[in-house]
Formats: sequence, C-alpha cells, structure tokens
Amino acid sequence: MTKLSVNINKVATLRNSRGGQTPDVIQFAKDIQRFGAQGVTVHPRPDERHIKYQDAFDLKPVVYTEYNIEGNPIPKFVDMVLKIKPTQVTLVPDSEDVLTSDAGWDTIKHKDFLSEVISEFKSNGIRTSIFLDPVCDQVEGAKQTGADRIELYTEAYANQYGQGNESAIKPYVDAAALALELQLGINAGHDLSLDNIKYFKDQVPGLLEVSIGHALISESLYLGVENVINMYLHKLK
Repeated sequence: MTKLSVNINKVATLRNSRGGQTPDVIQFAKDIQRFGAQGVTVHPRPDERHIKYQDAFDLKPVVYTEYNIEGNPIPKFVDMVLKIKPTQVTLVPDSEDVLTSDAGWDTIKHKDFLSEVISEFKSNGIRTSIFLDPVCDQVEGAKQTGADRIELYTEAYANQYGQGNESAIKPYVDAAALALELQLGINAGHDLSLDNIKYFKDQVPGLLEVSIGHALISESLYLGVENVINMYLHKLK
C-alpha cells in the first residue's frame, strides 16, 4: 500500500490568518494520525507564512508515524532539520517569494550542492528525497547525488488528467520505472486529489508515498477530515 502523508501547511495558514492557536496545528497532527494517516508533512518557508520553524520543532514529539520536512536547504533550514532529525527530508528548490512549489531540481546543474547537503543529512540518519520533474535525465542525476528517494512533482499530471488527458501519466511511469532500476524510492506530490490519486497510484510502479495537503484540506471542508483520510487510504490500497 502507498503511504499517505498529510501536508498540514494549510491548517497553519488558517491559524496565522487570525493569530492565536486556532486551529491547533499540533492537535491536528495528532488527529490525522489517529484517523489513519501514515505520515505528517510540513514545508516551512523563510517568511513562515504558514508552518513556522517553531511548529516543526513542536511537532517532533507528537508525530509517531513518518515525519517529513520539505524545503529549500538554506542554512537555517539545514540547521533545523539536523536538530529535529525527522524521518525524511524532501529538498525543494523554492525561491523565497514563490507562492507554492513550481519546479523540480535540476539535479545535473546542482549535483555538487545537493550531494553535499544529502551527505550531511544521511550521516545523521535522515532519509533524503529530491523534488523532481518526471524527466529521466533528472532521475539519473538524483541517483548521482546519493539521494534515497525522489518525489515526482505532479502538477502537470493533475492539470492534464483534469482535462481528460490520461496520457499525461506517461512521463511519470517512465521516470518511476527508471528510478526502480536505479534503486531509488518513489514519492509523489502536488495537486494530487481524490479525483486523480487512484489512477496515478495504479499506473505508477513502486509508489511508496504521496504527500497531499491543499486538496485534502479543501475536500475536508465538505466531507470531514476523518472521512477524507479514509477515502484516500481506500484509493491507495
């Protein structure tokens, strides 16, 4: 079964819009695990517009499933991850002013930088994953950095699938097949939803984990968090 990691950034966005602690990000993380989610994902950005760096520290003792911290490995981020030692760190090439993640790494151009950062994380027992466009050359580049996994950036698939273009899955299938050959683990995330997750999971070989936030939280407004998590778990079987 593909694991479901819930990205809770949007819960923090709602909290921050009013100040205070409502909704409570820490309690939400406890609840989604109780409802069956197999991981918690956060993506703190330098301006802390949703998840704050302190949230990442506060979550450590309550996440008893998999704890995945995403972000651009700037010095502040690297220091935080090394102190927390989550299950997994996912490296994302966000610029500081980006609204949401919008591209994968160029693993060839940035090989030396990524290799250095990944080596430091792995020496501290942290599993590493690189956020990646579904391009075979980039998968090969990811292998050269020493990463444990790749996370396929799925916005293009989600957009095309929503327009009825099922062939948009092909580059993801090809990238995943190569990753399996290279003994890289395969994660995926960005704009995956109840509408498109089952087809993606059924077609992409070796899919270990999906990270879903915006769609899951939005769907939960109508259907309830516990119900939505169980709907995802059913589709991921």
